[in-house]
Amino acid sequence: MSQHIQPPAPDSATPAVPYPAEPARTGNIGLGIAAALVAALVAAAAYGGIMNAIDRQIGYAAVGVGILVGFAAGKLGGKNPVLPVVGAILSLGAVYLGQLFYIALKLADYGNVGVGDVLSHAGVSGLNDIWQEGAEAMDYVFLVIGGFVAFGTAKKISD
Repeated sequence: MSQHIQPPAPDSATPAVPYPAEPARTGNIGLGIAAALVAALVAAAAYGGIMNAIDRQIGYAAVGVGILVGFAAGKLGGKNPVLPVVGAILSLGAVYLGQLFYIALKLADYGNVGVGDVLSHAGVSGLNDIWQEGAEAMDYVFLVIGGFVAFGTAKKISD
């Protein structure tokens, strides 16, 4: 025979323990890197196009490249400490590719051909050779500016 026992009523003096909150979403490092890579390619094309339109480099464009790449890495990647470094490296590459794209656009204008023809004939190595011959100190400064801004932006956005 079993007896039916009623459990004691809860003591009103003890506060109810709330359920722990869900952990904060930390982001996705893979998504952050992929977004930063896409942003770097878009920024490189825009950087080269802006340089071609005004026929010179400006620091604000390199800053814009860094902001775009760093924002993409930090916003979608979260707080991972690797992302600011990856954003800086990708931003350096984006500024460099933008400078190569500018050279390709100038060669296309000079030869009255399409950019695809320039890329198929000269190739990236040929554009790199031209870049190395004409590179000045400011070209390297713009590379550093883009990387520095991307690092800071990714770090700040992920906080």
